[in-house]
Amino acid sequence: MTRPDPGPDRTGARRRLPRLRLALAAAVSLVLAGTSAQAMAAQPDDKTGQPPVPSLTWSDCQGGFECANADVPLDYRDPQGKTITLAVIRKRAADQGKKKGTLFLQPGGPGNSGVDFVRGNYADLPAALRDSFDVFGYDVRGVARSAQVECWDDPTYTQAITAAKGVPGPDAYATAVRQGAAFDQACQDRAGELRPYVGTEYVARDIDLLRQALGESQLTYYGRSFGSYIGTVYAALFPQRVRALVLDGAYDPEHYANRPYAYDRPQYLALDGAMSRFLDWCETNQGDCGFGGDDPRAAFEKLKADLDANPVPTANGGTANGYTLVYRLLFNINEGKVIWPSLGEALRKAQQRDNTSFLLRPPSPASYDFLNPNIAVECVDKDYPRDPALLKRQVTTNARLAPLLGPALAYGPPLYDHQHATTCAQWTGERVSRYDGSFRAKGSAPILILGTTGDPDTPYRDAVALSRQLDNGRLLTFRAEGHTAFGRSACATDAVTGYLVDRKVPARGTTCADEIQPPPTTPTVAPAGTTLGELRDGVNERLDRLGNTPR
Repeated sequence: MTRPDPGPDRTGARRRLPRLRLALAAAVSLVLAGTSAQAMAAQPDDKTGQPPVPSLTWSDCQGGFECANADVPLDYRDPQGKTITLAVIRKRAADQGKKKGTLFLQPGGPGNSGVDFVRGNYADLPAALRDSFDVFGYDVRGVARSAQVECWDDPTYTQAITAAKGVPGPDAYATAVRQGAAFDQACQDRAGELRPYVGTEYVARDIDLLRQALGESQLTYYGRSFGSYIGTVYAALFPQRVRALVLDGAYDPEHYANRPYAYDRPQYLALDGAMSRFLDWCETNQGDCGFGGDDPRAAFEKLKADLDANPVPTANGGTANGYTLVYRLLFNINEGKVIWPSLGEALRKAQQRDNTSFLLRPPSPASYDFLNPNIAVECVDKDYPRDPALLKRQVTTNARLAPLLGPALAYGPPLYDHQHATTCAQWTGERVSRYDGSFRAKGSAPILILGTTGDPDTPYRDAVALSRQLDNGRLLTFRAEGHTAFGRSACATDAVTGYLVDRKVPARGTTCADEIQPPPTTPTVAPAGTTLGELRDGVNERLDRLGNTPR
């Protein structure tokens, strides 16, 4: 997971149309999706030969980074046919004679730019990683510079999000279902040629071609959030090619791919649980929080309703309401305890109708560049039953069980993970690029899994489940609030670094408990350890950042 990044370079024309090399003409037939037969069909046909390894021509792209393009098959069933061009980036280790290989960095999402992830996080990596590896990343198919998927355009998204409510009304479910169908139709109309091929099996196959293009015999990889699922699928497909894999903020892959309702509900509960713990902290630490007085929960519910009834004008001429508040909390709560005083301050400003509160910043087009592929990829990956009655029962139950943030997400327009069911249960067309298991990765080297006990986005139970599904998984637990562990915990960061560099696997049962605590007073700047650039740099539609834990 992990969310809206600044997207493609917006100084020129937006990259909307897939840059496909049309070596063959082929029509895409629309059929119902979600069968194992389709996953089997995604295997390359040996009769047509293996796909060619991309040839990378590197050029300087500022700051010591090198960039290139890689052509890979659009459809791995036809490895010699159409190609799609992927944007890649690397920064080479200073001493090439001492390096151990190439480290792939994979951001969350789906929808975040791997090129931006490497460029934005390289300086904060431990020196041992920068010295030991060329650091590599790329924009996966359908994202940013690699044939950006667009289903809804900016005006359509803006209209839908402006109309959404923090406290949805009685007709909200029907509206969400209609919007899900409209999003699906827009994807057919605007991204129909690409969308069957954006699933994670094909992404993993792309990684294996890129590994070969870089001259690596095995893969060294760090993936956070959705990047952990990509790494899981890679290990399942190519277990013998794993050198070292870190899966941080891990998914339960069986639930994600094949039982998505069972995957969704714990995510709702984890998000509302994190929000609940924050409000409990506010109640007992009013001097540091400053929001809600004796009853922060009641104050929060009232604030959502008040903002819905009387939206706040924003500096750019838009408005912010209760849905805006929920949208921003969905992403900001990921930062853990260190951000809690800043959340209290932002909620207090929202009560005062002060539009400088970062919780009253409506999503911008940079968010939409993230959300479009986020939904498209997961609708290809996930096998939702096509039963309208089951859909309604599941969505309404999720909203009821997660009352703080759940209703706005469950009944909102096509957005982030929590709201995908109303779109994905209606998804049409081929999904040849989804992977449905097995997820054992039998015969792989040891794989390191990181789970954070209070993770609002990828519940800790998912990391536990993955460690049990993998034949050779090793779980490291981070006892903390917030999303993922590397960079947010010196203990976890040291363990990851030692594993990637020297393949030292942490002992079974290893637990880290060094989360940065809230400062005693509300900070005027983001405290050390805050990973979200929003507080450091002003408005930011989610540049995916590793933590900056002081070392």
